[in-house]
Amino acid sequence: MENHSNPIIQLTDVGKSYGNIRALSGISLSVRRGEVTCVLGDNGAGKSSLISIIAGLRAHDEGTYAVDGEAVKFTSPRQALNLGISAVYQTLALVPLLPIWRNFFLGSELTAGSGLFKRLNVKEMYDIAQTELRRMGINVADLNQPVGTLSGGQRQVVAIARAIYFGARVLILDEPTAALGVAQSGLVLRYIARAAREHGTGVIFITHNPHHAYMVGDHFIVLSRGRVELDAPRSQLSLENLMFHMAGGGDLETLKHELSRAPAGNANEAAAAPG
Repeated sequence: MENHSNPIIQLTDVGKSYGNIRALSGISLSVRRGEVTCVLGDNGAGKSSLISIIAGLRAHDEGTYAVDGEAVKFTSPRQALNLGISAVYQTLALVPLLPIWRNFFLGSELTAGSGLFKRLNVKEMYDIAQTELRRMGINVADLNQPVGTLSGGQRQVVAIARAIYFGARVLILDEPTAALGVAQSGLVLRYIARAAREHGTGVIFITHNPHHAYMVGDHFIVLSRGRVELDAPRSQLSLENLMFHMAGGGDLETLKHELSRAPAGNANEAAAAPG
């Protein structure tokens, strides 16, 4: 699916350095409503630095970061949240021993009454959590059970549903399937697609798994050593080509070329060497 509406987020030639270490250079990407933008790369490719800038944890040093066409330079995650940009990290920010409904409203609890009679509005929070989870297709018999009793995939969905309920227009998902098995990964991928297609959320799916990305992605960015190695819509990209770029792309071609130039004798000697 290609969505040609104006982007919610637009990064243009964004760069970030930590002292003498250049983490990102010339990064450009767009995030649109109802579209899943997959950002892929191995460890050290720059994914974490990119997340931190988009989510407001760190400010960029170069280029332009625009939200709804207006240039921004966040100094805190709260500023990003106020504009509807929410990040769900691998740690999920859930408290395992608290009930599911309490985790849904963690830090944003609803209250009733005032003064000495102020109290948590348990019924309203329970009902809202149940409604929102059902909207995402998750049916839990008892929301009073500890969230830690849910599967890893279900906990991810709780975090996704919570972010959408609290107004996320852009949802950043940091390696949501990294520690999950096949069935649980499938569950999370289904709800990533649902968040975009049914709720109109712009999703940034950070992953190192090209198979998972290709199942739900509309647009693909591959990072390598802090730079964009690939920027392509789904219509112009096959899974095989995405895997090629993830495996090194141009670097692999250079390596093959250098190997082809190696003297045959050296290769034969290496093959015959003991050990």
